[in-house]
Amino acid sequence: MALSDSLNNFYPRPVAILSLPSSLSENLANDEALHLVVLNLNKYVIKSLTLNIILVVLFTALIVTAFYVTVYTMLRQKKLSDIKNDFINNMTHEFKTPIATISLAVDALKNEKVLSNRDKMNYFSGIIKEENQRMNKQVETILKASQFDKQEADFEKESLHVHDIIYSVVDNFVLQLSDKNGDADLNLEASNDVILGDEVHFTNLVNNLIDNAVKYSKDNVPIHLKISSSNKNGKLILQFEDNGIGMSKDTQKRVFEKFYRAHTGNLHNVKGFGLGLSYVKSVVQTHNGQIKLDSVLGKGSTFTIEFPLEQ
Repeated sequence: MALSDSLNNFYPRPVAILSLPSSLSENLANDEALHLVVLNLNKYVIKSLTLNIILVVLFTALIVTAFYVTVYTMLRQKKLSDIKNDFINNMTHEFKTPIATISLAVDALKNEKVLSNRDKMNYFSGIIKEENQRMNKQVETILKASQFDKQEADFEKESLHVHDIIYSVVDNFVLQLSDKNGDADLNLEASNDVILGDEVHFTNLVNNLIDNAVKYSKDNVPIHLKISSSNKNGKLILQFEDNGIGMSKDTQKRVFEKFYRAHTGNLHNVKGFGLGLSYVKSVVQTHNGQIKLDSVLGKGSTFTIEFPLEQ
């Protein structure tokens, strides 16, 4: 009788059992056969352990994933904590200066000599007003950032002539540029400068980029700011190029992050909360545009922005 193993897990081996010649059982007993079954150990072991192997792999993957998520969360929490501390330090410094100035001006106004001199009264009153406006501007900056986070920023888009806005904003920086023996070279050669956008936010965008060039200029080196425009593939391309301190590769990767500022130790020679470029990027994206940064440490930075033209 032939036996077969349909599962291919075993090897049958038939062995004939015959009566020995010249023995008493010769011709008296029927011939028999002994069938030996040999296990296919490899297949048998693999089949029996397959489920266990799969469970071990899944469990290991689960442990590795949990470990990765835990480490990632811890690093993210540390990063957020560092950002919060930096922001609090910057905010404390930014508000401390105008508060101290206002306090000194108020004390001066109580002086009898100042009270009897209208010019000095106007001078110290002007200082109080300027510092108050400065604090108000800082609060507005924080509120704008919060509105973009919550997508609550108001946008009233209309046809904007970008060149007119740039000329207007540059005029407001004439004194600051002159104070550092700087100048602004405008090469606005785009034949079409009309985009659909919000005038207030777009004006703030240009203002922040120019203010950034002024803030991060080199000591004792005249500021040279180049602003150019051109048209390409139905888009308006703007470039803001400066000869400031530039940025390292690491800073360039994070400069558009909210509250991020390049590490300068405990120095506060550059004022701000680290919201300017984050705000710029948010405004650019809201206007369906793109922004790119090219910078070389010690040589300056160039911001290139593309906006779709109004159809």
